[in-house]
Amino acid sequence: MLKEEDKKRLQERFQEEASDVYQPFSKELFKQYSVKRGLRNDDGTGVMAGLTSVGAVLGYYIDDGEKIPMEGHLRYRGYDLTDIVKNCEKEKRFGFEEVAYLLLFGHLPDKKTLDDFSRLIGNLRVLPEGFAEDMILKAPSKNIMNKIARSVLASYSYDSNPDDISTGNILRQSIELIARLPVMAAYGYQAKSHYHDGKSLYLHTPQPRLSTAENLLYMIRPDNKYTREEAEMLDVLLMIHAEHGGGNNSAFTTRVVSSSDTDTYSAIAAAIGSLKGPKHGGANAKVMGMMEEIKANVKHWEDDEEVKAFLAKILRKEAFDGSGLIYGMGHAIYTYSDPRCILLKEKAGQLVSNHPEFEKEFKLYCSVERLTPGVFAEVKNNHKVMCANVDMYSGFVYKMLGIPTEMYTPLFAISRIVGWCAHRLEEVIGCGRIIRPAYKSMVHSKEYTKIDNR
Repeated sequence: MLKEEDKKRLQERFQEEASDVYQPFSKELFKQYSVKRGLRNDDGTGVMAGLTSVGAVLGYYIDDGEKIPMEGHLRYRGYDLTDIVKNCEKEKRFGFEEVAYLLLFGHLPDKKTLDDFSRLIGNLRVLPEGFAEDMILKAPSKNIMNKIARSVLASYSYDSNPDDISTGNILRQSIELIARLPVMAAYGYQAKSHYHDGKSLYLHTPQPRLSTAENLLYMIRPDNKYTREEAEMLDVLLMIHAEHGGGNNSAFTTRVVSSSDTDTYSAIAAAIGSLKGPKHGGANAKVMGMMEEIKANVKHWEDDEEVKAFLAKILRKEAFDGSGLIYGMGHAIYTYSDPRCILLKEKAGQLVSNHPEFEKEFKLYCSVERLTPGVFAEVKNNHKVMCANVDMYSGFVYKMLGIPTEMYTPLFAISRIVGWCAHRLEEVIGCGRIIRPAYKSMVHSKEYTKIDNR
């Protein structure tokens, strides 16, 4: 048996060997072989890779081959997201369950159908017997996203018919996962807080009569207490994150994996792994980290010149994480506006009006949004049209709700699983061909050398 120091030495040796093999490809090579790096066209638009009727993301239009900016729109099954959110607010009811039904079934439910669907979701929340103890508490994770991915995969073992990819069976599995993912995430968080952070362990049984937003606050908080205002705010967050077209990384992951005709649990676990990445679902935490650094280094938050000076340092890679990125600004599709950001900023403003302790910080976020395009133009000499994206304000709203940072991305997953399931159904039933793009090999032919001659 190798000693620990010997294992470590060998691991370091092989890591060093690998570092010589895996080097970035020159950007010129991508141009030379007409490779669409990141599946993007030269103008930044996405390569057309499929058809979908689940969602539509609109931020520009093409006129005579030119990309023309426009106000952003997000449509769920043809319905404008803003209209959905505003109507739910006007009628003073929670809307996430309606959005889930709409995305899965393609049409708006009447009141009885919505009540029946919400009742079914509520009664499916309780995890199978022994699941919490065996799959969550016995192997607590430092990262909740890894825990919910494992929990989703483990659900395969509790399903009597896991591999059937008929429409009805995938739909059954989808509804069960939509109902149970909030519980998996809440319990995963409680296990992490107890076993890794040394806090008390609270496992609250989900309440069938409560909405998804209410249940989340009920299960995350030790005392189960929350206000109607808080639940409504979280409900909006769930509605606006539920779907974002087939081309975003996690939805495309769902489609790629589903196209092989694998089971639902494998496909959704893969999507969770995609969403965990800081370039995708983890971006809101990056915004929070950046804003903390701005708050610490800008003495007068109301001074535009002082804020602009620090934003310039970030763009010049002299501050924050050295990436040169102002997180929460810019988007692959949206140009003039991100409708999700508009809705969230409006709700944040309403929440701030009742919680003045957050007013100064909210104004700083607004200043960063307002000042970044001008600073970007000065530093980069580039007048690119850009807007704030949904990540700019989502972390701030979570903070106002008292939701711990490690739950930000899991909450994104709890919402986005609805879109993933709809895309899975569409891919398996409507497309029928495995996704298999080409890669250009950059290695020349070599003669095999016998081991004694190397």
